[in-house]
Amino acid sequence: MLYIVFLINSAMITVVGNLKGGTGKSTLVFNLAIWLLHKRTRVEVYDLDPQATLSDVAELRSEEGFRPFLSVTGFLPEKSFEQSETLIDIGVSNMGGLYAALARADRIIIPVSPSQADVWSTQRFLHVIRKASKKAQTLYAFINRADTHPAALENAETESALRQLGGLEVLSVRLAQRVIFRRSFSEGLAVFELEPSGKASQELMALAEAVYGAESY
Repeated sequence: MLYIVFLINSAMITVVGNLKGGTGKSTLVFNLAIWLLHKRTRVEVYDLDPQATLSDVAELRSEEGFRPFLSVTGFLPEKSFEQSETLIDIGVSNMGGLYAALARADRIIIPVSPSQADVWSTQRFLHVIRKASKKAQTLYAFINRADTHPAALENAETESALRQLGGLEVLSVRLAQRVIFRRSFSEGLAVFELEPSGKASQELMALAEAVYGAESY
């Protein structure tokens, strides 16, 4: 899956994605979209993934009457984006769309699960990014679905391996593997809406502020 975020303050196009499935990209982009909406930022979401996960959760959110309302469109307009924030979900089965999105990106965020396989996938994704675009881009990676066990070594080992890839900045913020992320998503709510004082909410907000800047909104 692939997601694009357009940042109004600097007109930045941000892609959130990875070639490997199961890294929690849909959950992440949904939570970021709701976070932005709560900041009274205008947000548009385009779901071009055949799985239509974002469309499903947006429909559920609408049926339950949750606010702020999240609108999701199933096709990508050819005209320039005019909204303050635009998020686009593209499945890797649509490689043409993926390359087109990467070519327009100013910033790319890569969620990585703590495993060697995910590091290899990230390395391949970096090759795809370089092939898709020749423009200067800022690349971030962070550990998503981090192991919460205090004795776990995979989180730190994966971060170290990512830093050795070069060409990207590894964020210190981590999102842990928590049931609340799945539960809130299945109910059409962001984690900070369902459990405002929980650890998952604190992690998500820290990541959002690391990406957008605490002073941006």
